Amino acid sequence: MLDTKEKLFCSCPTVIRKDQADYSFMRRLRLARSEIGELDPAALFEFEKGLHFIYEGYNENVCLVEMDEEPPHQPNREAIELALKFALIVKAHVVDEIHVMRKIVIDGSNTTGFQRTMLIAIGGRVNVRGKEIPIETICLEEDAARKVDEDPTRRSVTYRLDRLGIPLIEVATGPVIESPEEAREVAHYIGLLLRSMGRVKRGLGTIRQDLNISIEGGAKVEIKGVQYLDLIPLVVKNEARRQQRLLEIRDELKRRGLKEEDILFSPVDVTVVFRNTKSRVARSAIEKGGVALALKLKGFKGILGVELQPGRRFGAELADRARYWARVGGIFHSDELPAYGISMEEVEEVKRLLGTEENDAFVLVFDEKEKALKALEAVHSRIIEAFHGVPEETRAANPDGTTRFMRPRPGKARMYPETDVRPIKVDGSLLARLERELPEPPEKTLERLKNKYKLSEDLAQQLFNSEHLFLFEELVTKTGASPVLVASVLTNTLRNLRREGVNIENIEEDHLFGVFKAVASGKIAKEAIPDVLKAIAENPELSVESILSKLSLQSLTISELEELVSQIISERKQLVEEKGEKAFSPIMGLVMERVRGRIDGKTVAEVVRKKLLEAISS
Repeated sequence: MLDTKEKLFCSCPTVIRKDQADYSFMRRLRLARSEIGELDPAALFEFEKGLHFIYEGYNENVCLVEMDEEPPHQPNREAIELALKFALIVKAHVVDEIHVMRKIVIDGSNTTGFQRTMLIAIGGRVNVRGKEIPIETICLEEDAARKVDEDPTRRSVTYRLDRLGIPLIEVATGPVIESPEEAREVAHYIGLLLRSMGRVKRGLGTIRQDLNISIEGGAKVEIKGVQYLDLIPLVVKNEARRQQRLLEIRDELKRRGLKEEDILFSPVDVTVVFRNTKSRVARSAIEKGGVALALKLKGFKGILGVELQPGRRFGAELADRARYWARVGGIFHSDELPAYGISMEEVEEVKRLLGTEENDAFVLVFDEKEKALKALEAVHSRIIEAFHGVPEETRAANPDGTTRFMRPRPGKARMYPETDVRPIKVDGSLLARLERELPEPPEKTLERLKNKYKLSEDLAQQLFNSEHLFLFEELVTKTGASPVLVASVLTNTLRNLRREGVNIENIEEDHLFGVFKAVASGKIAKEAIPDVLKAIAENPELSVESILSKLSLQSLTISELEELVSQIISERKQLVEEKGEKAFSPIMGLVMERVRGRIDGKTVAEVVRKKLLEAISS
């Protein structure tokens, strides 16, 4: 996402807001055929959900263009030049004339029902650890609106329009990446090149990775929205594992002698079985006038419980389809029953009504009859796909590195020309000027970290491999904090906090600037940084000053410290008499419990040692 002054097709500022919106309006999006009369499968999928969309906007940075009440303006020249610069950095072939295209998207994230995009260049390359990675395409496009709420009962989704229209550069690499770790390294390096231009927004979600993953015998599956670099290897590994398990399921179905035609779509109403059930899900649905429908799956016993990814079984694939196609809460399947309040007696009665045999399985849905039927249709369709192995689809990344079904893969019918924007010619003089303005390569930045800021080889490399390389220099320059301290916090401290379960996404750059200014000015000691950052993550709406006050982290003077140390030594007089100088460690520990974060630890050690020697000699 580019940090330009204005959005891509209007003059609104590219500011992301967090406060309450100024206004809202409602729209429904309808599906249109392409110029050759075809329907895009992904767009058809979204249309058939039957949703309506509520859009929220701000007077400051949302105008009639985002509301689709006014044609787009000519594209932002600053954004175009940044995209051209990136193309030159990776030595891509820039097109002679830039044309704006419309890409059909009717999930509500665009008020128009399409996303505007333009091809900037093709055929570039980057070198990552000695391997040449081809860059197939570089596009400049408008970012989508951001989802802020979803109400399944009202069949509505709410989007905020402040992000809609912010320019972003989309970079597509060639299919040569061969390992999960290499995928992260390539994404990281491309991110460094983008950030080196100095006009890319920072923060969670400003650089997002969409991963196309396939294994031998599998299918091309697109994973959308991987926001953490460190999550990429895990997502790739889990998706490769999922595809391998799906291939194994396909082969197992063949060994069992099963065919597609064996799986009949014959739902059976089994509501009577659950009239007195202890299952809260079933009871709630039936009391609201819903039904219990079951579908027999011949020969599928044990298949639905096969684990595809950690914590996600094949049954979860069926549940995903049921949720997205029919908006039901989920499904139950025989490989996981009895459970969830459903008894063995109820399971056996369902089997009897379905006429199942020993190796058969079944799925259950509790909901309104129309929705339950649609859910089972989606389940049946996914079961048929299992006979072919891995279906091509678009999936969304979960925070734990697993993925879930999102929608079918888009087809060729989703792109068509934008008729409201004139083409833009790219002349040689412009490219020559931009060539002279290219930033230094990231490798030179790495050397500067070591030479200018005296970072060790290991710490400089850690910073280079993180997402904070260019933030580091700003923090050091603008706060006056120690370069080693800043680098250590950006690499080690933040990583450790995330491992502890701290939601570090709530820690914004302004927070970091405030914390390092407090350290540099002596308001707090560097030892307090982890506690302060943890408090910020828990209370992101508070200022750094408020957090420091809340934690009672006002700095101590030397005289106050000396008085406290003398008091603790006096309270532990017997310990000092028995151990002498060896009492330093326990005394130091007691003092640090009282002053941690309020004064530098080195200073504390000096004062403890001084006061301890005075006590011993007296």
